[in-house]
Amino acid sequence: MEESTTGRKTGPLSGMLVIEMAGLGPVPLAGLMLSELGARVVRIERLKAERSFLHVPPEFDLDRHGREILRLDLKRPEGVELLLRMVEKADALMEGFRPGVMERLGLGPDVALTRNPGLVYGRMTGFGQDGPLADRAGHDLTYLALSGVLHAIGPKDGKPVPPLNLAADYGGGTMFLVIGVLAALLERSRSGKGQVVDAAMVDGASMLAAPFFGFLATGFWQDRRGVNLLDSGAPFYDTYETADGRHVAVACLEPQFFAEFAALLPLEERFAKAQYDAGQWPAMREAIAARVRRKTRDEWATLFEKTDACVAPVLSLKEAPNHPHNIARKTHSRVGALTRPAPAPRFSRTPGEISGEAGNDPVAALAAFGIEDNEAEALANAGIVGR
Repeated sequence: MEESTTGRKTGPLSGMLVIEMAGLGPVPLAGLMLSELGARVVRIERLKAERSFLHVPPEFDLDRHGREILRLDLKRPEGVELLLRMVEKADALMEGFRPGVMERLGLGPDVALTRNPGLVYGRMTGFGQDGPLADRAGHDLTYLALSGVLHAIGPKDGKPVPPLNLAADYGGGTMFLVIGVLAALLERSRSGKGQVVDAAMVDGASMLAAPFFGFLATGFWQDRRGVNLLDSGAPFYDTYETADGRHVAVACLEPQFFAEFAALLPLEERFAKAQYDAGQWPAMREAIAARVRRKTRDEWATLFEKTDACVAPVLSLKEAPNHPHNIARKTHSRVGALTRPAPAPRFSRTPGEISGEAGNDPVAALAAFGIEDNEAEALANAGIVGR
């Protein structure tokens, strides 16, 4: 991220100061995103921080990249008071603990907003701040199960399939936390007042499925897996195995795109003229599968790449950065030995930029909150702040 002459980042969130309470999953990704869009993000870790069970080396640890790490002893009153002084200068704070944890530390929203009435206090949980399950543990799959979304993902005759932890953790969690924090900051520009953002993964995952609840109400969507238009029920919206054991994705929903697909595959005329005749779908699927198995994945990719047939090779995570379109768009970036997605979305005037490993200078981190170097050194010497 480029620095301006004032020492601030130059992305669209330049000048924004965020406190991120250390955790796993949705909050760290939110911190990375805000950082790469220009915010200065200081991540608060325990004085003797226990790293993730994943044991990710620092150069690959995107849960910490782009942030300044400040280790505080929050078991001591001096540590709590120091963090509250930081809160006074911050635009936003994000935390992902179970309900009540921040309150027990003396850092709950009532206390924080008293110290800084303009603070946006972002809270990320699985089940929300209230409700019968609020205190329960869970993970992406837990929240996705209760949203109804997991039930809809998977083959017709198989079990529900976990979509990695993208849908609840990062889709329903990170994205809704970021939206909530930015919306509250926008509202603050009018009212001058901060507020609490209660972002729950089960709420966010449910909201992502809003169109499908509409489809269900109209009768367009059946409450069963693998029998609908977008869940592999339709043979022209599915993946197929190729001659080399790889796969292509076929997604030609519109009649004109399906016609192009049918002509190039080629598909028998009786199927080409009966795209939305569900009675033909089982036989159509078999015919498509048989044809696709005759060529390799990359042969099909070459055949369809300049068409609107909506056929694409199913690339692995290692392959995706080398696709010509992704190369041209610079969709991925290389940082040392790490290849990772580039910041998104893009901005015409204030672009975000990819960040590197976390900073570990407590003096510099505290300076962002108006704490002088000599006091920072004294806090470190007293064991309140880790070096």
